[in-house]
Amino acid sequence: MFDPKKFTAPTAKPLPVVLLLDVSGSMHGAKIQNLNEAVKDMLETFRGTENMETEIHVAIITFGAEVKLHQALARAGDINWRDLSASGGTPLGTAFKMAKAMIEDKDVVPSRAYRPTVVLVSDGRPGDSWRQPLDDFIGKGRSSKCDRMAMAIGADADEGVLGEFIAGTKNLLFYAENAKQLREFFKFVTMSVTIRTKSQKPDVVPNPNEIEVKPATIEERKEKPKQSPVPKQSGEKTTNEQPNEEGYW
Repeated sequence: MFDPKKFTAPTAKPLPVVLLLDVSGSMHGAKIQNLNEAVKDMLETFRGTENMETEIHVAIITFGAEVKLHQALARAGDINWRDLSASGGTPLGTAFKMAKAMIEDKDVVPSRAYRPTVVLVSDGRPGDSWRQPLDDFIGKGRSSKCDRMAMAIGADADEGVLGEFIAGTKNLLFYAENAKQLREFFKFVTMSVTIRTKSQKPDVVPNPNEIEVKPATIEERKEKPKQSPVPKQSGEKTTNEQPNEEGYW
């Protein structure tokens, strides 16, 4: 017997992207403004790359005065962006717990979804107990299978914790001390995800060397203090006198 209900079009599979964003008080000013712009640009690109087979879904967890699900996991094209604001401490361990609970929940991240990408951005040191939540996130369950990326913002970001977050992946620990470097990192994330939407094997994460954008890495922060200061030329203004996106954090 003919049953038209049997002839349903296949629905696109979700490719989840989870952002863990530091919105502590030290992120106020230029840092949070440029983080907002970088995430908005990423979402806009994601909206333009959806196809019949793959949809990019995005969730945003912020940690500052509280740990908050700023954006529930949703199709990028359906998200109405709300700017982030900065205040409070750095409860990173609690953010790991929330992210893991979300990824493990098959009602939120269904079994048919592709391998999630999780992105951690922080400019400070964790203010709560983070060791066990991090070990659980990268070592147990579905969350351990995620692709993980991390970026340190400024000189005070905890290189050790961020480095442990990406342990076992091919990704380097990236670094930003200005708006340009922050945008380059999010372009890298964007390209890594969009390449997967066009691949015949979206679960396979592209090798970082295959991505055109090359963000600054943490090694550049280590080398910077060793460089001799450049003598100020006559009439030249210092960074403090005239801030610019090349270095003001």
